[in-house]
Amino acid sequence: MSERERDEHSGVETTGHEWDGIRELDNPLPRWWLWVFYGCIAVAVVYWVLMPAWPGLNGYTPGILKQSDRAAVAQDLQALQVQRGRGEAMLATASLQQIEADPALQAHALSVGQSVFGDNCATCHGAGGGGNRGYPNLRDDVWLWGGSLEEIEHTLRVGVRSAHPETRTSQMPAFGRENMLTAAQVSDLTEYVVRLSGRPADAAAVGRAQQLYADNCAACHAPTGVGDRAVGAPNLTDREWLYGSDRASIRGQIHNGRNGVMPAWEGRFSPGVIKALAVYIHVNAGGGEASGAAAATP
Repeated sequence: MSERERDEHSGVETTGHEWDGIRELDNPLPRWWLWVFYGCIAVAVVYWVLMPAWPGLNGYTPGILKQSDRAAVAQDLQALQVQRGRGEAMLATASLQQIEADPALQAHALSVGQSVFGDNCATCHGAGGGGNRGYPNLRDDVWLWGGSLEEIEHTLRVGVRSAHPETRTSQMPAFGRENMLTAAQVSDLTEYVVRLSGRPADAAAVGRAQQLYADNCAACHAPTGVGDRAVGAPNLTDREWLYGSDRASIRGQIHNGRNGVMPAWEGRFSPGVIKALAVYIHVNAGGGEASGAAAATP
């Protein structure tokens, strides 16, 4: 075997590799690096013996310690369920007023409600409950079906236009799409609704639409346009609009009669969780229990 070339400056043998005139030296690895490497091998062997490590055809080597992350997670979840069960039992037996009057119980309800809201309600109503186009704002004092604790809980329980047998139901007819009114009449009613909300509108159109409103809209929205919570009819005289306040949006609502759906949470959540969610929404809202017929407008 021929002797390998040595570097003339360091006296170290080369590996025989060369790139662009640069020769690679065959220096030995540092001792500390070798000991660390050997230590890692030793640790790996000990881990293979103690912990689950090697896969097999029908399972894996369980190791001497029989450690199982799946069993640990199941145990933690069971402990969490027991802890939540105690709090849920307190929520289930307490009235809504008792929950809000007890600081400790209210704090628990708010914690549960915030978690449930973030997982199930924020997609539509926004992370802070501020609402989106077509989804009501839950932080103001304008409520379509009422903003008291009991009314909020009931809405959560049965939903709106849901499959629940006791669901809250209201129906906005599609006056234009169903040919109940002509396009010109829909435009006149649009001007009438704009005037109800206190904004300038075409006086001639408002005059023509006065009887149209009385015949088709007043039964639900009241002759003065203030709405009726008993039937879920929005207030047309305020500045809160669910689908937009510009003329095109109002005309579209009259023409198409949008009717949103809110799921019923009874059966999905326990009564205690629904109470917690009601308390969370009520505490973060603006109120609205005594505002008469005011409602979230279309």
